[in-house]
Amino acid sequence: MDRRDFLLTLGAGAGTWLSRDLLPAGRLERVGLELYAVRKAMRANPEATLEAIAAIGYAEVELLWSFNNFGRTKEQVRDALRKAGLKASSAHMAPETILRDWDMHLDTAAYLGQQYLVAPSLPAEAGKSLDVWKLWAERFNAAGEVARRHGIWLALHNEPNDQKPLQGEVPFDVFVRETDPKYVRIQLDVGNMLMGGGDPMAFLDRNADRCWSFHIKNVVADRKRDTELAAGIFDLKAFLARIPKLGDKPCFVEQEGPADELASARANYEYLRGLRW
Repeated sequence: MDRRDFLLTLGAGAGTWLSRDLLPAGRLERVGLELYAVRKAMRANPEATLEAIAAIGYAEVELLWSFNNFGRTKEQVRDALRKAGLKASSAHMAPETILRDWDMHLDTAAYLGQQYLVAPSLPAEAGKSLDVWKLWAERFNAAGEVARRHGIWLALHNEPNDQKPLQGEVPFDVFVRETDPKYVRIQLDVGNMLMGGGDPMAFLDRNADRCWSFHIKNVVADRKRDTELAAGIFDLKAFLARIPKLGDKPCFVEQEGPADELASARANYEYLRGLRW
């Protein structure tokens, strides 16, 4: 029983003196930004962009190792994060990263104070066969066991095509089933699942114990592209309220095609900070 349910139960037992209206509202305290959402600004000036992100109010960012941290060394990245007052609790990396010099990459993640290394997708051949998904599940299990010894979690993030059935099954569901929760976690991208035809709420209900990181994204009515969080069709408030132990799980805003990256980042941050449930 969480604190809110406990207080409700206590109030019911004590009469009417404690109403639901007096209980503390739920809110998303941990709001991060996936740096892909501001990739143009990061390419132009990473340090100034990190400062601007912090000024908006974000406390966390998710790095992009596939961009080599926008041309900066790990020392420069750490210094820039510290100067801006940001944590980089997570990073996206190519899935092949786990196949070579994995311990070195884990040491780098630990140096930067990271909790997660996340593959944004599997290689293109995964779209052809469930056997490829199962092979990568085995690789993730092995690499995830090593990662845990470094204090890091390995995770996979979903793309829209991961919802397209192969051989009668949804590939992403197969990956979840084939991986060991002791070593591998899931980063659920809400918008990508919607764009792929899936149901993020149903997926969360089935796999709440596996989903420990989130991309908070919303989509337009035809589900063909993302949009500002407040303008989308998905009920993000209901979704966030459904996540157990939300405060322990990094949630990163990611809008992939904004007209103005930093303006949308600000609008999305203010929307999320304003939600109550």
